[in-house]
Amino acid sequence: MDVAVARWLTSAEAAPWLERARAEADPGSLASASRLRRVLAPERAAAVLDQAVLWRRAAALGRGVTPAATAPGLRFLTGPGLEQATRPSVARWRADRLVAAGAREVADLGCGLGLDALALLAAGLGVVAVERDPSVAVLASANLGLDVVVGEAEQLTPLVLTPGRAMFCDPARRTARGRSWDVADLSPAWDFVLGLLDGRRTACVKLGPGVPHRLLPAAAAVTWVSHEGDAVEASLWAGAGVAAGRRSAVVLPTGDELAAGPAVPPAGPVGRWLVEPDPAVIRSGAAGTLAHRHGLWPLAEGVAYLTGAERPDVAPFGTTFEIVDVLPFDVRRLRAWVREREVGTLEIKKRGVDVDPAALRRQLKPEGAGAATLVLTPTAAGARALVVRRA
Repeated sequence: MDVAVARWLTSAEAAPWLERARAEADPGSLASASRLRRVLAPERAAAVLDQAVLWRRAAALGRGVTPAATAPGLRFLTGPGLEQATRPSVARWRADRLVAAGAREVADLGCGLGLDALALLAAGLGVVAVERDPSVAVLASANLGLDVVVGEAEQLTPLVLTPGRAMFCDPARRTARGRSWDVADLSPAWDFVLGLLDGRRTACVKLGPGVPHRLLPAAAAVTWVSHEGDAVEASLWAGAGVAAGRRSAVVLPTGDELAAGPAVPPAGPVGRWLVEPDPAVIRSGAAGTLAHRHGLWPLAEGVAYLTGAERPDVAPFGTTFEIVDVLPFDVRRLRAWVREREVGTLEIKKRGVDVDPAALRRQLKPEGAGAATLVLTPTAAGARALVVRRA
């Protein structure tokens, strides 16, 4: 979408055409495109129909990324922007943390469609939004109800790095090849991002949850965030009051936090109880804290499943299962077990075992009224299938 089309799309003139596109039964179809092209220029017809498609996709995500009817709100979307959009509850958590850090105004470097900036505004913070793509900046301006500065963050340093202003940066992680997890592909550049975290200002940088620990600056505190069981980001924090080098996990929507501390204990035998730590706990290295706090140990070295003799109350940092049987990891034995117990609904979880759960489920041929959960994992005695039930 070019800038002229973006400006038209966000104007009052386009509003009735957007409503007409949303009324189409299938706005992504050739028939819908043909109908609108009879009365609109092709690029404008494509723009309003694309918005209708993206609105439906946003609604189908079921993660709170819901377009709004009026500004400020997520009124205008792009495919890449929707794919990378922060979940609203995560954006609110981050905005609240910036407020708690003493921020009063925040520069959002690479604001995209403005979802993070919307949360900052809702938290009562002043926002200076920067976006390098002129067309996306037009859409973000309409979403936010404020002017977005267009340009590369690195070149706008004198404007945005003013005394007392906090920094937030969600570097773009897409290339012509698609989404990238290589920091060499980030925009703004990785060196610039590291400069924001030099401790001279309150700053937060959002990265993917899979960022390698070796790349994380020692001077920053890093928080891995999960939302409803999904690891969604690693946020890097710097500034006054930040504990340099701290690594922790935050689970949302509760907001509970667990800091990484002691290493995971040595592996031991299968106990009566099994704990599956939240993915943020695993990625942050806080599984050792969880294990020591509740008298747990891993089933095998390097495997995130923890076990213990006493029932642990690990919520919200993990899920507890009671182990009701321990079976050999043998397809024929497991198929016989499933058949004998007439298991028709079969959940298969696994770590550290090279198996495709979907393919294994087909091999086990579940059929019947029963339900079961199998956990496939290495143990000190070899690979095992644990029959568990949620506690």
